[in-house]
Amino acid sequence: MALVGLVVALLITLVWLAGRYEAAQVQSRLERDDANAVDEIRSALSRNIQSLQAIQFKNPTPAIWRSDAAQFLREHREVLRIESRDPQLRILHFVETHYRPAGFDWLGRNNAHADVEQACSTARRLSAPAYASSYYLPLSDAQGAEVMELCMPLMNMGQLTGYLVTTYTLKGILEDLLSSQLTRSREVSFTEGDGTRLAVLGSAQRSNRVFSAQQILDLPGNTLVLRMDSWRGEPELFPNVLTALVAAMSLALMLILWLLAKDMRRRLKAERDLADALAFRKAMEDSLVTGLRARDVHGRITYVNPAFCQMVGFSAEELMGQSDNAPYWPPEFIQEYKQRQAIRLAGNSPPREGFESVFMHKDGTRFPVLIIEAPLINAQGEQSGWMSAFLDIREQRRVEELSRASQERLQATARLATMGEMASLLSHELNQPLAAIASYATGSVNLLHETTPAMADLELAMKRIAQEAQRAGKVIKSVHDFVRRRDQTHEAIAVQALFDAIMPLIQLQARKLSVIVQQRIDPNLPRVRCDVTMVEQVLLNLARNAMQAMDVPDIRHRRLELTSRVSLQDPRWVEFFVADIGPGISPDIEGQLFTPFFTTKAEGMGLGLSLCRTVIEQHGGTLVYGPNTPLGTVFSFTLPADVLASPVV
Repeated sequence: MALVGLVVALLITLVWLAGRYEAAQVQSRLERDDANAVDEIRSALSRNIQSLQAIQFKNPTPAIWRSDAAQFLREHREVLRIESRDPQLRILHFVETHYRPAGFDWLGRNNAHADVEQACSTARRLSAPAYASSYYLPLSDAQGAEVMELCMPLMNMGQLTGYLVTTYTLKGILEDLLSSQLTRSREVSFTEGDGTRLAVLGSAQRSNRVFSAQQILDLPGNTLVLRMDSWRGEPELFPNVLTALVAAMSLALMLILWLLAKDMRRRLKAERDLADALAFRKAMEDSLVTGLRARDVHGRITYVNPAFCQMVGFSAEELMGQSDNAPYWPPEFIQEYKQRQAIRLAGNSPPREGFESVFMHKDGTRFPVLIIEAPLINAQGEQSGWMSAFLDIREQRRVEELSRASQERLQATARLATMGEMASLLSHELNQPLAAIASYATGSVNLLHETTPAMADLELAMKRIAQEAQRAGKVIKSVHDFVRRRDQTHEAIAVQALFDAIMPLIQLQARKLSVIVQQRIDPNLPRVRCDVTMVEQVLLNLARNAMQAMDVPDIRHRRLELTSRVSLQDPRWVEFFVADIGPGISPDIEGQLFTPFFTTKAEGMGLGLSLCRTVIEQHGGTLVYGPNTPLGTVFSFTLPADVLASPVV
């Protein structure tokens, strides 16, 4: 029976290989023809471009241009329309083919303006003819065609004078640019990358075998896939089968004696391999540090490895056959273990990840173990018992205890670091409101020294002192909550109100530095939801940094721009911009700009930008920077818009 099966398998293999060979030959020819078809189309399109360039040669008059274009359309049926356009893509002259129904007169040319603009933009960038992606054009005969625009820039003395736009039909390209030899008994089509067919030439025939080949037609600005399908019947393999059958029968007669002799050698080798496998398994089991135990369906121990014996202190002879009262069970857990074993023998599978238990060594020592059990399946696919693996987890428990103690020490260290961080942040953030209080207090003293003090100015200065004192208190509370990672109280506030709150402080420093402050705030901005105190501090820090960076001799160029608008990428966010006309940021310090305690100022602490970015990230936004045009730097950040509130006018 083995010999018969071998002969049959050999014959089937030979037939299959012969069929594969013939199919490979057909597929190879099809791929070669597909590649030749792509070359033909590419060459024909290049020749068309040369002919089109000849039409525009020497700036012909409109009448001559229309005559030459009409002649070109009569010679090239794949072209649907030719247009002459000015540099603004306005149509100057056009001619349509008479071989196909009108399309643009019925639908309107403006519907394809985007495709023409795409092709001409690519052509202008490449300074060469370019194609646009194909699109479907309905025709007046209630049908349609997939068309593709070609845009050719017209140059005169290096200046763009206009465009020559040519509309191709993809099916016309297949019909008129491919030779009949390549399309005979085949289906040729243009497809997209996902397999969608755009234009098809020919029709599929009923056959039990279809061969396909695909080649990429890479055009400037557009890429198409040319697919070629061929069909044929099953190959004529009868002569090959007869030859293979004679050869197979001849080989079979010679194999009979060789197989008989080999059978004896195979038996001897199998016995040696079995002995080696048993020795290998025994060595592997003896080297394991994991305890193994096998039990039959009645719960009796049928196998233990040396690691298990060493773990419990009993020999294999003492453990074999034990069932109800295993000697390594602690006396206080015997009833519990018996119930667990009864559940297991009833067929309920244990958890695959294992469970923990307690065993007793022969000397009476208790120790924890991790037990992993799985059904023991015999060669017939039937369950013959249970196989258990045991891990001594005493060392793991000790390591876990050490890890817990280390974690407690780390938490204590982290609390001390948090206290230091809070102290640093408070010292940095309180500098600004305290400096403002000092400035207003100095102004008040100067007013008191005057002969006739301005009471209105004195009253305003006192109010400012009170406001900045309250602001200092809010900063302390916000920084305290920030360091403790508490959820700050966010409220909806108008964008203009944020700027109004800090504008007196900005104007005060702007007058000292001769800086012009400009605001550009969209009046229809929605409210933003944020921690008002912290966000005001961010705006104030960025504005002061910008003004201090504008160290230019000409004071007319010291201008600070504060801008806010709805994000162009996502209307759920509001963008804030702080721009200066300074020297910009050096590439040497860009990587350290947001690093805590890094500063380029003589009296700076290096916490301002780091705190600003942390505050914005806690609101879910981002803080970035970039160059300003023509000079300077722009810092921008985003805050979430209050979607429940209406826009603030």
